[in-house]
Amino acid sequence: MVPETKEELRRLVSTTTVEVYEEMTPQLVKLIEETKQNESLTEAQKQDEITLHMLGYTKACTNEIIIEVLGEILGLE
Repeated sequence: MVPETKEELRRLVSTTTVEVYEEMTPQLVKLIEETKQNESLTEAQKQDEITLHMLGYTKACTNEIIIEVLGEILGLE
């Protein structure tokens, strides 16, 4: 679908955003759980690691959203 209006583009981006975040969330949850279980880390280190996981997750999701939306618009597979 090639959006012809800003509203169509907004819908495409919003739909893609929801799909990407839902698809990638289990990976984040797994990383957070592994970090919480890591007994070699202090609580502060665990929180730092979780923060890094979340930042990486957000970046990865953002990149994937851009790729998916541009791919859709440009007709790439």
